[in-house]
Parts: sequence; C-alpha cells; structure tokens
Amino acid sequence: MRIHGAGISGSRASPVLRDLFEEGSGPGNGAQKSWDFMKTHDSVTILLFNSSRRSLVLVKQFRPAVYAGEVERLFPGSLAAAELDGPRALPAVLPGSAGVTYELCAGLLDQPGLSPEEVACKEAWEECGYRLAPSDLRRVASYKSGVGLTSSSQTMFYAEVTDAQRGGSGGGLAEEGELIEVVHLPLDGARAFADDPDVPKTLGVIFGISWFFSCVAPGLGPQ
Repeated sequence: MRIHGAGISGSRASPVLRDLFEEGSGPGNGAQKSWDFMKTHDSVTILLFNSSRRSLVLVKQFRPAVYAGEVERLFPGSLAAAELDGPRALPAVLPGSAGVTYELCAGLLDQPGLSPEEVACKEAWEECGYRLAPSDLRRVASYKSGVGLTSSSQTMFYAEVTDAQRGGSGGGLAEEGELIEVVHLPLDGARAFADDPDVPKTLGVIFGISWFFSCVAPGLGPQ
C-alpha cells in the first residue's frame, strides 16, 4: 500500500469516545477521576489450519491506528498537536508497510440475528476464501479485549480446512474498503514467527499459535 498523505484531527464530538467519571473513597481520597472509553461491538476471531498445506492461515492488512502510532513514535508530539491546532497534515509520509499487521481472521458481532459461529464462518469466507459451517468450529476461548479503552469481549474459534474448501480468494469486501492479504504460514516456521519482535502482529496471533502447538499439533500425523 502506498500512502500519498495523511492527517489527523482531535474530535470532541466522536460518536464512540466517551468520558467516564467516578467518585469515591480510597487511594484517590474521593477525588473525581475520568477515563476515556470507547463503546465497541463484541467480536470473533478464527484460527484456521490448512491441513493440505500444513500451514496456519493469517491475514495481513493496513491499520490506520498502527500507522498513526508509528508516526507519533518517529515524530513525537504529532498527535498531540492535532488536539491543539485542529486538523493538520502529519509531518512525514511513511510507507504503507508502517501500518501493516499480521492478524487472525476476525469480525464484529454487529449483525443482528447472526450467532458468533455464523459470523465466524462469514468472515472466514470473506477474508480468507474458505467455506465453513458452524459445526466445523471449535471454541478456543472467550476473553475481554482492549480492557483499557473498550468494554468488548472476543471469542476465538479454531477450524481445520483444506484446499478443497477454498472457493474464493478472500481479501475482504471491496465495498467496505477492506484490503486484506491472505498469508499461509508453514508450521515449521510458526513458532519463530510468533517469537519475532520485529514482525508486527496481534496478541491473538501469538496466543493462537501457542494454543495450536499445545492442543492440536501433538495429534497431527507425520508430514
């Protein structure tokens, strides 16, 4: 991805960002405290194992928040200046790769009437091109995500797939602006991938790989 320009502005009228106030006794001596928090949807994420290729299926995509964070890291004060001065161009244009991360296939529970399993199957098709039924899924864990900023929960599922189940190219929905690259990560390099601090990835990827080698890999037959 090529970035031609980028800017940022502080918004006090955000539809999702709120201040949370609390008063009470204790270490704060009854002083009022405030926090920013964001109301978000719960979500699902799916760890896919392609047994035909003996690889884990990840997605790779550009994340604007990651990109902005990299700009702030390299040019401290860039984001704070937007709060004071209003919308402004960022001080330099970094390559798009600065905002790219490796993730598990995932989706929001924002469609009434669909179960978490149905959303997981829908996302596996849209993002990775694999056809799944809810009965193909194994629940790995449910947990809170983004506890410092959001109140959302996430459920991780696991599914084994084959090349025969891949009926599409994945890549996300173009009409929603998604631009996703499907990555097949060979098992023999997965642990090193998870441990490499220079590869930008989510905690879900690290946890998913660790869980796979603990709970699934021991039962796999020889290559």
